[in-house]
Amino acid sequence: MKPINRIFLFLLFISVSYAISYAQENQSYFLHTIEKGQSLYSISKMYNVTTSDIIRLNPGCDEKIYAGQTIKIPTGKESQKGETFHTIQAGETLYKLTTMYNVSAKDICEANPGLSAENFRIGQVILIPQKKEEQTATPTPTEQTTIQGPVVPRCKDMHKVKRKETIFSVSREYGISEQELIAANPELKKGMKKGQFLCIPYPAATTVQPTQKEDPYAIPPSNSELFRKSKETPQKLSTIKAALLLPFQEDKRMVEYYEGFLMAVDSLKRTGISLDLYVYDCGKDVSTLNTILAKNEMKSMNIIFGPMHQNQIKPLSDFAEKNDIRLVIPFSQKGEEVFNNPAVYQINTPQSYLYSEVYEHFTRQFPNANVIFIEPVSVDKEKAEFISGLKQELKSKGISMKTVSESATKETLKAALRSDKENIFIPTSGNNVLLIKILPQLTLLVRENPAENIHLFGYPEWQTYTRDHLENFFELDVYFYSSFYTNTLFPAAVQFTNAYHKWYSKDLASKYPNYAMLGFDTGFFFLKGLSLYGSELENNLPKMNLTPIQTGFKFQRVNNWGGFINKKVFFIRFTKNFELVKLDFE
Repeated sequence: MKPINRIFLFLLFISVSYAISYAQENQSYFLHTIEKGQSLYSISKMYNVTTSDIIRLNPGCDEKIYAGQTIKIPTGKESQKGETFHTIQAGETLYKLTTMYNVSAKDICEANPGLSAENFRIGQVILIPQKKEEQTATPTPTEQTTIQGPVVPRCKDMHKVKRKETIFSVSREYGISEQELIAANPELKKGMKKGQFLCIPYPAATTVQPTQKEDPYAIPPSNSELFRKSKETPQKLSTIKAALLLPFQEDKRMVEYYEGFLMAVDSLKRTGISLDLYVYDCGKDVSTLNTILAKNEMKSMNIIFGPMHQNQIKPLSDFAEKNDIRLVIPFSQKGEEVFNNPAVYQINTPQSYLYSEVYEHFTRQFPNANVIFIEPVSVDKEKAEFISGLKQELKSKGISMKTVSESATKETLKAALRSDKENIFIPTSGNNVLLIKILPQLTLLVRENPAENIHLFGYPEWQTYTRDHLENFFELDVYFYSSFYTNTLFPAAVQFTNAYHKWYSKDLASKYPNYAMLGFDTGFFFLKGLSLYGSELENNLPKMNLTPIQTGFKFQRVNNWGGFINKKVFFIRFTKNFELVKLDFE
């Protein structure tokens, strides 16, 4: 190659590199502060960007991110509904945002149900809704005669009432008085119902006053005042309408879930709660689901439970959001809709959030630990993310760590112990084969070193192996984490088991988790909550002081505009005193 060509290519490379660098530096973005449990994947779904978009603006974040870290999120890609995102800056108030974006405080509050005067703070990301376009009435051409005057349409617009709306909120939305709205809709004197259509009359003629300039010395309304004004009047539910959409013929576990759910409905009805339950077999195809959603009664539901199949989650989620219906997803762990749909409750905790809770509880339970990881000959990729995150958390807390092989001798295991700390052995695989290999050596280690503080820590699937290893579990003071657990000897479990057998003339399936118990727990929790709090359920979730049989509930919004994930995790402990303890962390 001639020297001049080499120089040309070199200059071209430099120019392209500079252009890419300049574009990255000058790309508009907003800031997101990472919260506990968030991953690059979950963050990308929140903001409708790709993980590569985020990595491009934040080099190295694909290798490591941590709670409290602030990263750049590229703008230019709108949310799924055309809104924009805004990171609250120092000195900003809700009132200031209304003037900045020319939208009402009510619209901002409705778009961010997780936002309140208490958590309106610097660094919070909120959704700014699109400005509602002014609806102008088109004059209706009329025929004039010598007898009649022009025909004037009575309604400027028709409005379909949504959940939480009141006479006050609707009248404010259209710029008319409450009296004008009631005069055009006399039936409102008996109350307003969701789904009702209202005639929006033309505003009464008023004398036009000269526009007054805004008083520069006027005190703007506070956040508390604006949030209070934007809050709708709570509404009770006289009769709760609930629907189950599950593939009953395809999976017998769905029948078990339904059986447990029916027992919850029966328990609540015995206390005087009025319930209408609609049950549909939605199969596994979207077309079957759509046929069900086209039924008239579906739009009037207060809550829907389902589906099971991943491909049905988005259409059902869209339907629930459009019709202001709560959607409880009992099974899937991988749904993306929870990040952008405030109506979604995801029972099965997304993996990154689950692991984050386990790490926090582990370091709280064992602050003075010496953690010894036991590695199998063949790496278990399923637990790689969990172990990697745990090591990162232990390192940040200054907790000591060691690693031994599954084939380590008794002497090697003893050498890894520390007499001044709690020694926690953790296999890096949840496989029962590895458990069978390491239990004999660890049991001998404990017997020959009674003065040492030794535990074995493991995984949710271990509860399916409990019967095979019960003696070893007690002797090794075993712990494992899980979101679903029940001791069949607990009074509530015994009572449910007996009732189930009486109802259905069969025994409960001995599988983890038990779907009949899952059906009872989820049905009882949400239906009881709706009976107590109605439209205010979301604001009263912490007050739901119920004791489920198997399933833990600790709901938290994933962001200000999204839905709820269940962050409840238990530690199950088999003590040396042959006690089985369920550690419940608040």
